[in-house]
Amino acid sequence: MTIRVMIVDDEPLAIQRLKQCLSGMVGVELVGEAADGDTAARRIEELQPDLVLLDIQMPGLSGVAVARAIAANGSGPEVVFVTAFAEFAHIAFELEATDYLLKPVRLDRVAEAIRRARRRLDLRQRGDEPPSPAIQPLAAPTDSPAYQAEFWIKQRDGFVRVDVAQIQRIEAARDYALLHTSTRTHILRATMGDLERRLDPAQLRRVHRSAFVRLSTVRRVERNGRNLMRLHAEDGAVIDVGASYSKKIADALNLDRPALA
Repeated sequence: MTIRVMIVDDEPLAIQRLKQCLSGMVGVELVGEAADGDTAARRIEELQPDLVLLDIQMPGLSGVAVARAIAANGSGPEVVFVTAFAEFAHIAFELEATDYLLKPVRLDRVAEAIRRARRRLDLRQRGDEPPSPAIQPLAAPTDSPAYQAEFWIKQRDGFVRVDVAQIQRIEAARDYALLHTSTRTHILRATMGDLERRLDPAQLRRVHRSAFVRLSTVRRVERNGRNLMRLHAEDGAVIDVGASYSKKIADALNLDRPALA
């Protein structure tokens, strides 16, 4: 399916960068743009895009206000926030944004967000809701196994459970961690060091001071020098491996070992 995309940002350079990212993507049509929240609200209603790439801080209505209006509609487009401010992440995900991209945006992250939005739109067209476990109105459970099996993510009306088995990778966003699944990104207030103690490395391996990856999703490894690596995941995400993690990741992936005869 072709996904119809609208860009909303008050910075011309940011719009140009997003256009460059979208230009080479198959099945993506840019249908419009807006430079302020008021214009965005009108154009979204007129153009009926499938996905809005939405800045947060703009003249007039903020991106958060625009997203709230979309959510109130019930059948509006998917929303991916694009912003320079990580501190707004918790607000974005309370509004069930599909993803949250920090500026300056990277091509692989934009492509990943597009794929995630496409999967959610496919589910909606089939009449299915994107997988999301039941909301719990009370506090999260207190019993904890040796390794974390699930995270309880705070929402406006309680908590939502995200199984560790659903998480493909984790990305640091200052004081928060972005938990990326196939159909949604969730936000958790946690440090990378805390997560390293809580996560089973057989499931999610720390590969950088700001990233964890499920190594079973890695489809290609790019090497640039002795200790520099990039992991290319099956969904198109590109993850840098820190120099101090390279040897352990190479061993975990069985790189540089002779093939069996």
